[in-house]
Amino acid sequence: MSTIVAELELDLEVFTGPFDLLLTLVLREEVDLLEVELADVVLSYIDVLESRGELDLEVATEFLVLIAALLELKSRLMLPREDEELLDVEPDVAAEELLARMLEAKRYRGAALHLIAKLHGEDGVRFRSAPLPAHLRATDIEDLEGVYRPARLGKAIGSLLTMPARVDIRHLTIPRVSVADRLAHLRRLLRSPAGRTTFEDAVRGADRVTVCVTLFALLELYKQGEATWSQDEPFGEIEIRSGAAEQRPAAAAAVA
Repeated sequence: MSTIVAELELDLEVFTGPFDLLLTLVLREEVDLLEVELADVVLSYIDVLESRGELDLEVATEFLVLIAALLELKSRLMLPREDEELLDVEPDVAAEELLARMLEAKRYRGAALHLIAKLHGEDGVRFRSAPLPAHLRATDIEDLEGVYRPARLGKAIGSLLTMPARVDIRHLTIPRVSVADRLAHLRRLLRSPAGRTTFEDAVRGADRVTVCVTLFALLELYKQGEATWSQDEPFGEIEIRSGAAEQRPAAAAAVA
């Protein structure tokens, strides 16, 4: 039995637990199959499929086989005892048959997994053991010349020898600045007496790559507590202040 079907959690009126335990208890007659709502079992399995977001056809087939066997067994148990002549198989025999089907399905599944493993192990190794058909073993030079003309072959080989067009890489940008360089640049600006600067001044005259690297450097300064910034309005000027400049007014207020 597959892991998904075996570990299917059920919460029924007469049973709470995994599906494989329910099967075991039913076969041992410790749980009355007549009191088990098989529709709730099916709904629980559908909920599992919806949560996984995928359908494994082998697992679904195994589940359907087990549910069908339980339905068959339950239908035989529900028939009136006085109509025993209508029963083809006694309930205890039906339970044994269900167990035998489960074991047989497990054997077939194991054989299928073995064949799949053998097939995957021979990926890339495919050969033709049958001989070629007779009409392919006989050739006619005239037919070959009519199909594969020398001019066509020369044209094909000539196209392979032609140098391809040069690839234009002018749109690629080679980074010429590092985060460490921009960190040093920002720290130098923040060491001014005012202890502040603007992002526009920090990237004035820089290209787009340098602007992006400067932004990363600013985030690193903020992470380390060396700088903060503020922007009064959207798309407005970004003012950058050093962490020391932020701490000086707070210290002065504490002394006062």
